[in-house]
Amino acid sequence: MHTILPHHCALCGAGTLNRLLCAGCDADLSHYRAPACPICALPTPAGQVCGACLQRPPAFDRTLAAFSYHFPLDRLLHAFKYSGNLALIEILAKPLAQLAADHPKPDLLLPMPLHPGRLKERGFNQSLEIAKPISRWLDIPLAADACQRTRDTPSQTGLKWKERRSNVRGAFACDLDLCGKKIAVLDDVMTTGATLNEISRILKNRGASEVSAWVVARTL
Repeated sequence: MHTILPHHCALCGAGTLNRLLCAGCDADLSHYRAPACPICALPTPAGQVCGACLQRPPAFDRTLAAFSYHFPLDRLLHAFKYSGNLALIEILAKPLAQLAADHPKPDLLLPMPLHPGRLKERGFNQSLEIAKPISRWLDIPLAADACQRTRDTPSQTGLKWKERRSNVRGAFACDLDLCGKKIAVLDDVMTTGATLNEISRILKNRGASEVSAWVVARTL
């Protein structure tokens, strides 16, 4: 099956030569290159571990973020996630794959699971769709069913850190023996990291020796 590429930019509508974004919008994408904490990916002056991660280390060991979460990247993610524009997958996935290629390869790539009710409503798991090409490009086994989301938690939007942590507590289950495995958990956006922290805690309880958070975008 052949993919027919659009003739208009997905952001501004300008004419393109069989590309998803025009040159101007492509240049405006907010690739995340600032010095940042290696654990949570929040900016730090010299790329050192931030105070929050020193005081209360999260369950995940490091974070890779391809973009910072603001315009126009937020528009692309919204169109992909809520309007089902799957043609945007490569724009979102390729920079993360390129970033991850410069780091040690994990044993498994685990997309953030959706609750069955949310999956039925949306029709697809955005994290899984982004993980599929990255798994293929980097030759990392995809563990799509390694974890399940057992509670359909309310949206984290608008919740403070403590509320977010309580909201996702006990939301995941994992029956897989991960003893000694290095796992990369892929999600679309990382805000406080509460959801990634909770699933990482479960993976560590199942024996994972290391958990990395791979996200398309990091909220700063």
